Amino acid sequence: MKISIAFGGPASGKKRDWDTQVEFLREAEQMGVDIIWSAEAWGMDGVSTLAYLAAVTKKVQLGTGILQISARTPVMTAMTALSMAAISDDRFILGLGVSGPQVVEGLHGISFRQPLTRLRETVDIVRQAFAGEKIRYEGSHHFLPRPGGEGKALRLAQPANEQIPIWLATLGPKSLEYTGQVADGWAGTSFVPTGAAATIGHVHQGALAAGRDPSTIDYQAGGAVQFGNDVERLLAPRRPGVAFTLGAMGSATTNFYNDAYSRGGFETEARKVQQLWVEGQREQAVQAVPDELILQTNFLGSTSEVTERVRSYREAGISVLRVQPEGADMQERLDSLGGIVDIVRALNNDDS
Repeated sequence: MKISIAFGGPASGKKRDWDTQVEFLREAEQMGVDIIWSAEAWGMDGVSTLAYLAAVTKKVQLGTGILQISARTPVMTAMTALSMAAISDDRFILGLGVSGPQVVEGLHGISFRQPLTRLRETVDIVRQAFAGEKIRYEGSHHFLPRPGGEGKALRLAQPANEQIPIWLATLGPKSLEYTGQVADGWAGTSFVPTGAAATIGHVHQGALAAGRDPSTIDYQAGGAVQFGNDVERLLAPRRPGVAFTLGAMGSATTNFYNDAYSRGGFETEARKVQQLWVEGQREQAVQAVPDELILQTNFLGSTSEVTERVRSYREAGISVLRVQPEGADMQERLDSLGGIVDIVRALNNDDS
């Protein structure tokens, strides 16, 4: 099992604390973290920060977690990925996702209609570019070259590089199956180890249908890490974030995260939180988040409790553990990270 961490997200950039983040991420590399992911929502973008990290790190892989496919044309996405692979000595992972209707239509002015079709077309075009082919495509959202104009099929000037891994952040059953058909990795969210069939199960189905070995795909999921004996104290800070995810990450009718948690075994609870949130009863929504959902989707408690949670992820099929170290300051966050790195190493050594 590998370990990854992420930085960025909706609130990224507010504190202008980039130097502090870089210090933490460089320490994480020294501690043995395998992958660093950037996050792209409505804060910092998912590429420029990784380009900087490519210059100040040596061996850790760097991935976009994720690039919003509606924010860039597919060819620009390919050009960016090829550039990142070149400047990072092929440590780059291209993580892609469809985002959600509020961001896609609210920020980028693009229709969210047929997100899976748009994702398929993006991956198809990116693969053409990676292969060094002249780019020609006829799809529902993308038609290259544009018909009736002066454009012609072009080949990118950068050298071909078909070894750039493509990971997909998908949640719906059809999107998960598509991930199994074409992707090198699944950048999972809303993963519940006791309900792995709702996510990883669909990826396996897609892989088998495409004649692929599901074990050749990387499966990533995880959550916050914090050690302590007072579990209720560790649970409390997590409730508002889970309530926001269940109630506000999407619209009242389209919330992929809520749907995934529902399929993973928490349908009644997830729908209740969403209803309370949509009705404006935010505090009640926070209190309605079940303890078990927080515990299954994070790594909280004593060393033995966290070890058992990590083991449950591994047994459910997760090969890359994404962790979010928590603490009052950088040293406490590094301590949390060091604790779970030691746990994963010990479990890996048990297998060897």
